[in-house]
Amino acid sequence: MSGSIEFQQTIERPAVCAGIGVHSGEKARLVLKPAPAGTGVSFRRTDISGPGTLIPASAEYVSDTQLGTTLTNEADVSVAVVEHLMAALAGVGIDNLLIEIDGPEVPIMDGSSAVYCELLMQAGLRRQAAPRRRIRILEKIEIEDGPKRASLSPSEDNLLTLRARIEYDDTLIGVQQMALRLAPGMFARDLAFARTYGFARDVDMLRTMGLARGGSLENAVVVDNGEVMNPEGLRSEDEFVRHKMLDAVGDLMLAGAPIAGRYDAVQPGHSINNLLVRKLLDTPSAWCWESDEMNQSLVTSRTSAAI
Repeated sequence: MSGSIEFQQTIERPAVCAGIGVHSGEKARLVLKPAPAGTGVSFRRTDISGPGTLIPASAEYVSDTQLGTTLTNEADVSVAVVEHLMAALAGVGIDNLLIEIDGPEVPIMDGSSAVYCELLMQAGLRRQAAPRRRIRILEKIEIEDGPKRASLSPSEDNLLTLRARIEYDDTLIGVQQMALRLAPGMFARDLAFARTYGFARDVDMLRTMGLARGGSLENAVVVDNGEVMNPEGLRSEDEFVRHKMLDAVGDLMLAGAPIAGRYDAVQPGHSINNLLVRKLLDTPSAWCWESDEMNQSLVTSRTSAAI
């Protein structure tokens, strides 16, 4: 165990961006603001008046996982497609943030987390006085739903290790799998660029369901019978599994703190990710709060006892 202590972080100064929602097609403006230590991440709907406009970014507030993760508070105020922004916060190392939004859905930007990572880095990171708390996985937790499977299990270090496998009949995607340790800088380099994706055959059906109204080749990879319709092509051959891992990072961030453990998934998605986090939080024996300050205090007390 190293002698250094990880501290909580927020941003140095506010940051602003705007764009359209991939499903609603509605424009929204985001203002990211520094937040005090220990307050976590929350959204505030500025287009709605009265009380009840604050929405904690927590797994217990997840109300929908159909093609995105939606959060809804007790006042029935919601914000949709939070996962790409949440993934950027986890990847950059932001613990506390207030996100003001004047619409129902987080802007999709280019379909990845890259714009959000850049925005956060431009805003600057500010270390806070409180030690960072981690969720330490103590015993394996697993969820199965047909061919889908996801688990969290213990690891020996303080990082989140991700392994994911996807399989599609489409020849372009086929079987893809990847493993990655979420060390500092790894998310921005290896996952943030990966865009959301879909199939041309599903577009009409999604729009009749009120989804994908803002979707285009500018914010999603569209696959049609083994070919990429986007003129610029893929950003990497395995962009599809990388995006699934990006989504998982965002969904796991809703546990309320960085996770020290291993995430393994087959055919992962927002629904099974949320079920996994909820099962974890509902199983007290499977995890504990941990910080470097707590570990150092424990080491010191054991040393004193030995002397």
